[in-house]
Amino acid sequence: MTMAKTVIVTGSSSGIGRDIARAFVARGDNVVLNGRDADKLTRVAAELGAPEQVAAVPGDIGAATGAALVRVAVERFGGVDVLVNNAGVFGAKPFVEVTEQDLDVYLTGNLKGTYFTTQAVVRQFLTRAGGGSIVNIGTVLIDHALAGLPASAALVSKGGIHALTTALAAELAADGIRVNAVAPGIIRTPLFGDGDERASGRLALLNRIGEVAETTAAVLYLADAAFTTGHILPVDGGFISGRAA
Repeated sequence: MTMAKTVIVTGSSSGIGRDIARAFVARGDNVVLNGRDADKLTRVAAELGAPEQVAAVPGDIGAATGAALVRVAVERFGGVDVLVNNAGVFGAKPFVEVTEQDLDVYLTGNLKGTYFTTQAVVRQFLTRAGGGSIVNIGTVLIDHALAGLPASAALVSKGGIHALTTALAAELAADGIRVNAVAPGIIRTPLFGDGDERASGRLALLNRIGEVAETTAAVLYLADAAFTTGHILPVDGGFISGRAA
């Protein structure tokens, strides 16, 4: 029988993060949820239907919240085995209109939040034998930008997450810590909203947009893949490989 793992999933009150949390709970793992909206996070925790497997830590992701997530994981479940860095923000704005404040929002919410949460978890990994697994959430737009989606401010922060993935994979391999990333394409989430599904789907070889369960499957694979590190896995229907027509 496989031992239950303890998994921290940031940004798990909706969309991709919520489905990732659902899947880990469903397979018997313990999950520490995180999100900015405490009430929403409480509702999600209740909906998962396994109170003995779930804890919730509200707050904007960063050094303080990262430390709190680790503390709760240790107190409730005895440690941490997997970190999924899903929390983040995204938006479009023409390059020449981006302010310093705009850029700071993305660098803080995406890159710094991921960086310092990971730091807190890695410190915990290093206190025990066995290492751990980190899965970051990036975006295929780092490798294949869209002219009609001016999102340079958001993408430089996400590009930093890709760089952090490969850098930490090298630095932490000797400690048995694996670091990988999932790079979603266009996925049906609240962020997609009422976007043109047909037009967006035509951007990918599989001629459709993705579902959250498909990004979740990739996260589960990388969380467990014992001989995989430093890999950025596109889940994009072939968006960066070609076009349907």
